[in-house]
Amino acid sequence: MSTVNDDTTAPKSGAPAAPTTGAPTAPVTRRRLLGTAGAAGAAGLLVGGGAGAATAAAARTEPTALSSVGTGHIPFEGARQAGIVEPAQARAHLVAFDLAPGADRRAAAGLLRRWSDAAREMTREGRPTTPAAYDDQVADDAGPSSLTVTFGFGRSFFARTGLTGQRPQALAPLPDFPADALDARRSNGDLWVQIGADDALVAFHALRVLQKAAHGTASVRWQMNGFNRTPGATARPMTVRNLMGQIDGTNNPKPTDPGFDQKVFVPAGGSAGSSPAWMAGGSYAVVRRIRMLLDSWDHLSVARQEKVIGRRKSDGAPLSGGTATTPVNLAAFDADNSLAIAGDAHIRVAAAASNGGAAMLRRGFSYHDGIGSDGSPDAGLLFVAWQADPMRGFVPVQRKLDGSDGLSRFLRHEASGLFAVPGGAGPGEYVGQRLLEG
Repeated sequence: MSTVNDDTTAPKSGAPAAPTTGAPTAPVTRRRLLGTAGAAGAAGLLVGGGAGAATAAAARTEPTALSSVGTGHIPFEGARQAGIVEPAQARAHLVAFDLAPGADRRAAAGLLRRWSDAAREMTREGRPTTPAAYDDQVADDAGPSSLTVTFGFGRSFFARTGLTGQRPQALAPLPDFPADALDARRSNGDLWVQIGADDALVAFHALRVLQKAAHGTASVRWQMNGFNRTPGATARPMTVRNLMGQIDGTNNPKPTDPGFDQKVFVPAGGSAGSSPAWMAGGSYAVVRRIRMLLDSWDHLSVARQEKVIGRRKSDGAPLSGGTATTPVNLAAFDADNSLAIAGDAHIRVAAAASNGGAAMLRRGFSYHDGIGSDGSPDAGLLFVAWQADPMRGFVPVQRKLDGSDGLSRFLRHEASGLFAVPGGAGPGEYVGQRLLEG
């Protein structure tokens, strides 16, 4: 259930000079802000505690040049889609669409082109945030804010578009897991979109643009909204905590690890017997809505919580010793000759060594959808796992977790989906073009 989200360095702070009373103020536009961002650098405007209430109020209403958060730019174009290996952003929308009745392969190609063109413009550095045809001005004056938009195809998409011959074997339905409590209305879908940004309005704007561009061709099947810690919220970059308070994602695979690409991405030319050539450079996303039973979890002592996870809650270090980045020693024993990492501890059961080397890149978001009818929080993890083949990545690990993980008593899997996410688009191309025009 881990994620891979590391915070970025906190912006430097400095107090601005107080504005001159009555001085004219030039209108602030997004282009002007982008132009001044370089001069402003990563500096933010913070008001010191002794500045006085009047000065604080004035500073809050004065326009602030784009900080490092706003200027964050992740290109849309490339051999691989953005939103897979990049650190997960502060805000996210995960959305599944179903094609409208009668929408065929040609209609789907038109939709993917509109979506790709819109994403290309919204993520472009120093350009207007949206094509004029879809402009609602929600994100006016904001920078790209590390916006990424990632597109994928569900299993049902191929039958609806007459492309069953191109459907990857790796996109087979996920098996039923005994502890699942899945809501079919919030699972699967013809198309899947992952939107991430470090600004909530930028993320919402991207969602609205794509939804309007889909009008008449596809409609929303389900939507889930997530969040992570905002960049700069901690004194130094560090792995985030989940809603159980645990540092989560320490052992996530890194792009610099040997064999990372082979575990996460489909190789050039496709994968024999699993993925066709149009999936080269792509990946498979398993999406799970995992509710955390926080009221039950919070009744445990910290020591018991640490035993369930296998890590110290304070700093994320494994109970086998060391720091958060120390490799877990599954063979370590305590002074009383008991296993330092309990037999049903989450990090033991989820370890690649316990699953025949199966691995996946986890890139999730927390969610909180209010209080349920039973008075408990409807909150947890929007789990997104990336792998070259889910039958060799997610499935064996989840089978092991479902039957042996002590943490499973405090979790409920409520929705699920599996999507084929093709490689990226080059200049003038759209995502999925090799499939839809091949």
